[in-house]
Amino acid sequence: MSSLEQIENRIDALIQNIRTSYPDWLCRRGCDECCRRLASLPLMTRAEWIRLKEGLLLIPSSDREDLISHIHALSGVTGFVVCPMLDPSDGACRVYAHRPLACRTYGYYTQKGVGLHCKQIEHQIDQGLLGQVVWGNQDALEKDLRAEGSQRSLAEWIACPRDGMDPRATS
Repeated sequence: MSSLEQIENRIDALIQNIRTSYPDWLCRRGCDECCRRLASLPLMTRAEWIRLKEGLLLIPSSDREDLISHIHALSGVTGFVVCPMLDPSDGACRVYAHRPLACRTYGYYTQKGVGLHCKQIEHQIDQGLLGQVVWGNQDALEKDLRAEGSQRSLAEWIACPRDGMDPRATS
């Protein structure tokens, strides 16, 4: 089992525990608030990119080309962006099974002081509805990810001559 799979197994166990303890947890299909308010395009390791690329290749080629163009357009944008992989018609991720860890953990893994958390969940915590949330578990995840190698943004991976998907990229 790869170390990425080990990290994912720990994530899945934490999420399952939260979902069991809090069956109405907000993070589910159709709740796309975090996808509509990304501080930047997701960062990911090479192993995450390889998995995401597999999902992107399942998207019809004309849609995929539009998606790649959209990612390029967002690469220099500052401020909040809408995730290009979000299907706005149903609030679902077009590559859900292949999404990077940043997307898998948002809403479950948090850093309160830097804004890496869901405002809706924070509101429920403030109301006393979610008593077992652990602030700061994102720090441990980031330490594990550093062991996986450096991270690049989605736009950087797309444009990478060796591993990317952009037909305009050259080696």
